[in-house]
Amino acid sequence: MNAGGERAAAAADDPLRVEIADAAAMRSCALRLAGLLRAGDLLILTGGLGAGKTTFTQGLAEGLGVRGRVTSPTFIVAREHRPRADGPGLVHVDAYRLSGPEELDDLDLDSQLSGAVVVVEWGEGKAEQLAASRLEVVIDREALREAEEPVRQEDRRSADAAGSGDPCVRGTGVRPAGGIALEKDGTDRADAAEPEAAPGEHGLTDVLDEPRLLTVRAVGDAWAARREALAAALAGFSPHT
Repeated sequence: MNAGGERAAAAADDPLRVEIADAAAMRSCALRLAGLLRAGDLLILTGGLGAGKTTFTQGLAEGLGVRGRVTSPTFIVAREHRPRADGPGLVHVDAYRLSGPEELDDLDLDSQLSGAVVVVEWGEGKAEQLAASRLEVVIDREALREAEEPVRQEDRRSADAAGSGDPCVRGTGVRPAGGIALEKDGTDRADAAEPEAAPGEHGLTDVLDEPRLLTVRAVGDAWAARREALAAALAGFSPHT
């Protein structure tokens, strides 16, 4: 293995872990990471229902300065947000209802990577083939609950599922009619229902009522070169050991 490959492997094996106090901190963390992103970057977000994946993406969107209000694209699967000025756009994907990498391929995200940052919620095991270099972000709401009594933890899990608002939890989820498609940010559609979001106005849709553990794993040569910058971006948050 050459020196570059060794650095990439070391970065992947040594993830960065920080504690995120609330929704504002989650958004601030992502906003800092956005400063490191460039066209062609892939981020795979993993975490349970309501963990904070969409809030994290909203912070990225603000940092990138893209158009359109960022909400979870659960039913449309993917939404493209174009840049306001120079810089990459954002393609926001929710792979929750996709069965595997084959369905994700139908979105033709490979062509989107050349001019945008691609964020895939629920992408673990489905999106890795899109890019050899990527950030894998895991948001864990259980890890910091270890000191709680087991019964209380189980009560919280039940409450999380009941109050998540996700149709699949209630057993009423359906696949979007007409197959899988990439939706534009709405700024070129006369019937756009969502108003344009000004900087700082992307709504917080996840309920981050307790701290989360955020684990960021840098995979591939492209991120090995940005490892120090990545650590510096997370330095303002409490490290988790």
